[in-house]
Amino acid sequence: MKIALLTRNPKLYSHQRLIETATKRGHQMVPIDYLKCYMNITSKKPELRYQGEKLEGFDAVIPRIGASHTFYGLAVLRQFEMMGVYPVNESVAIGRSRDKLRSLQLLARDGVGLPVTAFAHDSKRTDDLLGIVGGAPVVIKLLEGTQGIGVVLSETHKSAKSVIEAFHGADVAILVQEFIKEAEGRDIRAFVVGRKLIATMERKGAKDDFRSNLHRGGSANEIELTPIEKTTALKAARSMGLNVAGVDMLRSAHGPVVMEVNSSPGLEGIEKATGVDVALAIIRFAERNAEPGRTRTKGKG
Repeated sequence: MKIALLTRNPKLYSHQRLIETATKRGHQMVPIDYLKCYMNITSKKPELRYQGEKLEGFDAVIPRIGASHTFYGLAVLRQFEMMGVYPVNESVAIGRSRDKLRSLQLLARDGVGLPVTAFAHDSKRTDDLLGIVGGAPVVIKLLEGTQGIGVVLSETHKSAKSVIEAFHGADVAILVQEFIKEAEGRDIRAFVVGRKLIATMERKGAKDDFRSNLHRGGSANEIELTPIEKTTALKAARSMGLNVAGVDMLRSAHGPVVMEVNSSPGLEGIEKATGVDVALAIIRFAERNAEPGRTRTKGKG
């Protein structure tokens, strides 16, 4: 197969692993900087160009789109979809997962366990907002944050109210969530490919940091999930419509709760923690499913 890898940095561990694995299996993988692509949007004749050349003859596309460039990256991916190229993750599914509010609404609709979450535009309702999530301590999240950036733990009602009102005053959209104290700074990353759970790890935050992101100095080790945790992870990926997903969960007193569903999950942490060849699982999924025009949404939505 000829596979397009949409990435701004092909030298990252995750992307090198995908390129190496695809090459070993006899495929041609072409890294493409999606910000350097441009489109000819013509009726019935969608076309993509890159560095002066038409992008043609691709069987599949693996999107690894950075959160800060979601809008343009998805425009490029939709163009591939409308050209009949099979996407490992579809544009509509990635768009759902990148919108924190919409993703939580979809997960809630499908009955997936979630932390109690509140959202409002009116800063006069701050006390009500805090009451919904059970009062302080609370976690306050920027809708646009990634890798633990833009996540604040407010331990008192007064500090939480100040942070919320400050964000509202700056016209910054935020979510307010209950703080899962019993998680003790740990979370679970479940890696889903297709409808299978490929690998799972527990991440522990750096000392004195309630966030467990590996990018913030956390550590990781392999973990066995309970049946309900496995079901929750698979259901969360399915709710988003993602074929490849990193589902982040916490163990709460009322069962597993999903914090985020990542559409471009990193491979380094989970491969090193578990020894599972996740890159191979992704390439094999593309091999089994890549057919012209197989995109469910055809780039719509």
